[in-house]
Amino acid sequence: MAHVEFKMPRLGESITEAAIIKWWKSEGDTIAEDDILLEVATDKVDSEVPCPMEGTVVKLLYKANEVVKIGDPIAIIDAYKLASAEIPTKKVVQPKEVSQKAPHPKVEKKSSPQAFAVNQNVFISPLIDQIAREHHISYEELARIPASGTDGRLRKSDVMQYLADGRPFQFAQPIQASGGFQVPDLQFDKGMGKIVEMDRMRQMIADHMVFSKHTSPHVTAYVEADLTEMVLWRNAVKKDFQKQHGEKLTFTPLFIECIAKAIKDFPMINASLDGKKIIVKDHIHIGMATALPSGNLIVPVVRDADIKDLVQLAQTTNALAEKAREGKLTADETKGSTFTISNVGTFGSLMGTPIINQPEAAILATGIIKKRPEVMERKDGDTIEIRHMMYLSLSFDHRIVDGYLAGSFLRRIADYMEAFDGKRGLE
Repeated sequence: MAHVEFKMPRLGESITEAAIIKWWKSEGDTIAEDDILLEVATDKVDSEVPCPMEGTVVKLLYKANEVVKIGDPIAIIDAYKLASAEIPTKKVVQPKEVSQKAPHPKVEKKSSPQAFAVNQNVFISPLIDQIAREHHISYEELARIPASGTDGRLRKSDVMQYLADGRPFQFAQPIQASGGFQVPDLQFDKGMGKIVEMDRMRQMIADHMVFSKHTSPHVTAYVEADLTEMVLWRNAVKKDFQKQHGEKLTFTPLFIECIAKAIKDFPMINASLDGKKIIVKDHIHIGMATALPSGNLIVPVVRDADIKDLVQLAQTTNALAEKAREGKLTADETKGSTFTISNVGTFGSLMGTPIINQPEAAILATGIIKKRPEVMERKDGDTIEIRHMMYLSLSFDHRIVDGYLAGSFLRRIADYMEAFDGKRGLE
């Protein structure tokens, strides 16, 4: 037998670290090849990690909820035999010498090398800024963390200790500078009732939403679109479409098709902010907010939506939605979106005011499609007709998107929807 370091496996091309959710084996347990050793989380996706060898668990180097860099050792296995030649057999530190709590990996930020100030007295290094982004800590919250560094600088140890303490100042009231007055910590009567613990995904969604509202000044614009031609065409061809292509034809690929066209017309919408630099993305990757059976939301990504035809868009959206419902999405399938759409109409909502999916510049909400009497201007005079109408809501980051750009982009989406060719083929 040989002591073997079991390392955090590669979980996706863009994944650099993962959080340990749960160890399925304890120290001293025997484990068979392909038995689940632990469960890890990357962003919103959970993955079970099997053990590639048979043996005994000698040491677990990390505890649950700790974050580990991909490729770092996380456990020591006394292997009966090696399942693969790729697993090295080398001398490792004996269990009694292994630190009970391995240090967090060093995270470096490649861009924005200069330090910057928060409230003109708390200095944040690029490393601290990166840690804050990873844990969805706003700058206001960073300013509340006691700093032990020289000249009021926050150190990595300050932030990690703050996280270990459960972020006690996450929702603290700010201290007003004038006169030293402090806003009182109001003790609201939260009432009595059944206590429901938030699951990990709900906690992450909450952190994402609070971080987004703290980060981006949100403004929402609205238009309404006449989808009559699109609705009538879909209703007429959806059975033939499924028969010919083996895919259900929902409104989602039709919406994404129009959105991708509008983004090509207004590329500054397809952007994110890095310090004082605006990054205009090379690709159009559309995230589609999808409800899970648990009630939580996840955002799988339709990559290169602008170069996919309708059949490909239908195949991709259907596959991602099904994998989301079954909990089989990979980490890479939920990363890298450049613009997000949320179809609140599926829940019966007339319209919505969506929160931006950071670090994107905008997000679109599509409301319910309703039949309404509308005044239509015809060559021989105005008529009142029954039309299929829908409200579109665009929330945008006012730091990098102004009202003119947002309004023009939103109107262009509606124009593409209204100009839908009701005589198009099934492709």
